[in-house]
Amino acid sequence: MTVTPPPEALRAPLVVEFPFTRSLGPVQSAFLTGLRERTLLGVRTEAGRILVPPVEYDPETAAELRELVALGDTGTVTTWAWNPEPRPGQPLDTPFAWVLVRPDGADTALLHVLDAPGPEAVRTGMRVRIRWAAERSGAITDIACFEPYDSTSADSAPEPRPHDGVFADPVTGIVTPARLDYDHTPGRAQSAWLRSLAERRTVGERCPSCAEVYVPPRGACPTCGVATTERVEVGPRGTVTTFCIVNIKARTLDIEVPYVYAHIALDGAGLALHGRIGGIPYDQVRMGMRVEPVWAEGGRYPDHYRPSGEPDADYDTYKELL
Repeated sequence: MTVTPPPEALRAPLVVEFPFTRSLGPVQSAFLTGLRERTLLGVRTEAGRILVPPVEYDPETAAELRELVALGDTGTVTTWAWNPEPRPGQPLDTPFAWVLVRPDGADTALLHVLDAPGPEAVRTGMRVRIRWAAERSGAITDIACFEPYDSTSADSAPEPRPHDGVFADPVTGIVTPARLDYDHTPGRAQSAWLRSLAERRTVGERCPSCAEVYVPPRGACPTCGVATTERVEVGPRGTVTTFCIVNIKARTLDIEVPYVYAHIALDGAGLALHGRIGGIPYDQVRMGMRVEPVWAEGGRYPDHYRPSGEPDADYDTYKELL
């Protein structure tokens, strides 16, 4: 008997990346501007506790907090974890320790990194101090890292002193890049779908209970919860069910705005999928318009959909897929 080996599992590196932008209130603005000026600020609560990083409102009473205090650049490690393999974008490119450091005079700890030769050089209770970045812009990275400090006690550290939080050219907003790198290995159903796309076909799977055909297939019916194994080729043409006009240009897409992104119900499918509409002015796209895929040279999926030239579909034929 001849046994056909299973196809090689698909695998692809994926990246999810976006900039997170936020404005700052007076306390956070003072904190980040202070870092730019090599000044570590905390905030005093009604109960007299000093919190760092400072917050706008008391976490216990919700009272508004505005009494800023300047702390020294030394502190004590309260807990730590060793990182033997730094990832791109982390503060140091050599092995380091993640540490919670309670700055002298503060009642809470600040999360940052400690530059140490190895885990044997790190311990809870050790004394550390800030190593300021050579170039500072008003961000937590203005603290390049913490480093071991020879002082044996916080008793000799100066008391926190009041600070008005006023600096020239204050930081009023920040942009934080968020990025997630991971490897994706699709399951049986999605692997079959991706292989069909490589052949310029679209294959879904039919539910044995409700008979709906799902594209992309998920290996199970999302409505009935039963496994799906029967493969069904759908399309290639379809119907625009709903759409939106995109007016903001994405940095990673070489597509001029405005353009249309739509839900498209492929013929024979029980679920609409996403696709860009091209080959027609954006203000002429409409619900019910019949479209067909356009494949880019060497592409593994349709680059966009264009009008097929057929009459518009009747609303009753796609209303359940809105």
